[in-house]
This record gives sequence, C-alpha cells and structure tokens, in this order.
Amino acid sequence: MYNELFNKKIVDLINELDINEEDNLNKASELMFNAMKSGLFVHVFATGHSHMFSEELFYRACGLVQIDPILVPILMQHEGAVRSTSLERTRGLAKIIYDGLDLKPNEPFIIVSNSGINSVPIEMAKICKENKHPVIVLTSLKTSTNLKSRVEDGSHLYDYGDVVIDNHAPMGDGVIESKYGKLGSSSTILNSYIAQKLVLKIIDLYEANNLTPSIYMSANLPGGDKHNKELYEKYKGRIKSLY
Repeated sequence: MYNELFNKKIVDLINELDINEEDNLNKASELMFNAMKSGLFVHVFATGHSHMFSEELFYRACGLVQIDPILVPILMQHEGAVRSTSLERTRGLAKIIYDGLDLKPNEPFIIVSNSGINSVPIEMAKICKENKHPVIVLTSLKTSTNLKSRVEDGSHLYDYGDVVIDNHAPMGDGVIESKYGKLGSSSTILNSYIAQKLVLKIIDLYEANNLTPSIYMSANLPGGDKHNKELYEKYKGRIKSLY
C-alpha cells in the first residue's frame, strides 16, 4: 500500500514543481550559464541531507564540469549525525568556511536547505550577498514559511535568494500520513530532479548560443576516463573535491 501511494505522491509533487517552478528554474539556469560561459564556477553549499544536491551536480555522468561542491565533512551525517545537526546551527561557522574558498567575483552560489532556518546556510547566504555573489536558494517554502528561524534577526534562507526555487516538499518531508507519523521522504528525490533540470536547461542555453558545454561521461564506459580527464585538467586547481 505504502509503495503505490509513495509513487503517486512523488509524481504529483514533480508535476506540481514543473508547473510552478519553471520561471525560477529558467532564471537560475541563466545565472549559471552566464557564469560558466565566462569560465567561472558555480559553488554549491548545503548541510545535512541537502548536501546530496551538491553531489548530484558534481563529477556526475552527463553533468557539467564547472561545479564546485562545498563539501564540509563536519556538516554531514557520516562524521556524526547528531553533531552535524548541532553544527549547522552554529553561528560564525559559515564565515570560516567561506574564507577558505577559492572564489572569483560574480561567481554564483546555490545554497540548499529544506527547512531554511539554520544558522550556517542562512549566514552563508548573507555573506555571499555581501560579497556580491548571485545567490540561488533551493528550499521547501511549505516548510520554511511555517517554522521559526534560528538566527537572531528572524530571517530565513529564502530571504537572501536572487532566485528562490521551491522544491515543494511537504512539512516533515514525508508524503504519507501513517499511524507512525510521516513516511516517504521526498526532498532528496525532488532536489535531484531539480539538479538535472538545471543541467539540461543550461545545455539548452549553450546550444542556443552556438557554444559547446563541457559534459562528463560515465567513467565506467570505454573512453570515459580519457574524456573526463581532458575536461577537468583545465579546472582541477579550482575544484577542491576533485582529488
């Protein structure tokens, strides 16, 4: 019963996302494309499970090369799940992370937080705005607008987005009501769908401008390693997570 219901709920959310977020996806892809065609990078930052959006865009078969994932181990579950939850609420940590990045003027950031209420993603967005980086926010507005922010001024992540993409995930992430509480987490599936839509829209923009995008192929296909190395050798000095 749960499996069939989950399929329907997820498909419904994807259709809802397609209808309501097309304009925001177009704006985000244009920001990313304009940076990439100029040789710049798009930096992607998140905490908790949301960091999987960064990995979905990075070093991915069929994906674009000019993505810099800001993967901070202490903010991920494998370094201590409970501790990572506490750390994403820690004031001042975003500035330390930001100061260690290799950035160029006007490079966009994508900042992802389903709840959009914790200190680290909100402070990172503030810092990016102060330093004139375009900010693309990916969040659940159904969740964020109904939760109290954990930062002093009461702001939410969506307050700092030049573009705000709503993943349409429900409160509590689960799409199924049960006697156990919510079941069937949705945000990772929806975020991955958004990531791939952005990639395809950017490739459309490359083609519309008679330009050739740099696209990874699977390293497990014949010729994949050689193809990919020729692409990332050009940029490897700027992608901390590459080696």
